[in-house]
Amino acid sequence: MESYLRKWCVVFVLLGFGFSVANAQAQAQVPCYFIFGDSLVDNGNNNGLVSFARANYFPYGIDFGGPTGRFSNGKTTVDEIAELLGFNNYIPAYNAASGQQILSGVNYASAAAGIREETGRQLGQRISFSGQVRNYQNTVSQVVQLLGDETRAADYLKRCIYSVGMGSNDYLNNYFMPNFYSSSRQFTPEQYANDLITRYSTQLNALYNYGARKFALIGIGAVGCSPNALARSSDGTTCNNQINSANQIFNSKLRSLVDQLNNNHPDAKFIYINAYDIFQDMIKNPSRFGFTVTNAGCCGIGRNAGQITCLPGQRPCRNRNAYVFWDAFHPTEAANVIIAKRSFNAQSPSDAYPMDISRLAQL
Repeated sequence: MESYLRKWCVVFVLLGFGFSVANAQAQAQVPCYFIFGDSLVDNGNNNGLVSFARANYFPYGIDFGGPTGRFSNGKTTVDEIAELLGFNNYIPAYNAASGQQILSGVNYASAAAGIREETGRQLGQRISFSGQVRNYQNTVSQVVQLLGDETRAADYLKRCIYSVGMGSNDYLNNYFMPNFYSSSRQFTPEQYANDLITRYSTQLNALYNYGARKFALIGIGAVGCSPNALARSSDGTTCNNQINSANQIFNSKLRSLVDQLNNNHPDAKFIYINAYDIFQDMIKNPSRFGFTVTNAGCCGIGRNAGQITCLPGQRPCRNRNAYVFWDAFHPTEAANVIIAKRSFNAQSPSDAYPMDISRLAQL
């Protein structure tokens, strides 16, 4: 009798497990969503690190129910995209994801991280792009165990979305920080972008070799228009064209990489999200999106509230939806939602290439 009951317990457990996976797939457009990036999408991976690049304190998260490690007052772009994809919950941070939870995806993003290993080192510990890829490889071994074998895991993973947004810190916390890094003396902006793209491509191929097939590559935004960059300008409103020009060189090469990768991997699909122009549209046409303040952070210290980023316990602005920037570097939830929606459903032909995330999900 006990043996009989044990058999039925095993059957019920397996049925329950199968139902939970199928249920998640039925509700979302894709079974899982994996995220690689920096502080723009970090949702807590840096919380346990010895680093200045952390946001697990108030007023971060003031519109999210409290601080989580997100560098915003509320949602990040990937939080909004997870909603648009139909997920019931936000994708968990790698340092908090466990068990069946990983079958819906994992967020590996780490604030201050870059494509180059040394990027962001002056801020302390962070998980570089290659480190995030290694963490993903650990996740894949767990997915194989959960689903039973490599064939099932491969069939599952090939239907997931892989969002990659790296490169901002390789400029902000490397190339344009000559007192800490030698890269600007070693490379011209063109050479530096080539180096970054080569390294980027290596990591994308590693993801491909571990089952990834649907990639959304997010371009770098206009880093030279952040409150931190504007605080160093003569009038407090003129963007740093030197930084923005270097960012655009990188973005142009990333878009070309999409064509190259699509040619090299016919069983995969790579798309490019033009975050730079989406962001510039908000800066140049703020009233169209409900913004009134484009050159200052909602929470910060000094000129443009951008010289020192939002400090623990600091009182932020009240009308947060009127601001494009939350702090010296990061967008508000209001701006993040707009970027996410245009990444998901392109409103302009230049928003996404050769298709947007909603179409990528349907493949």
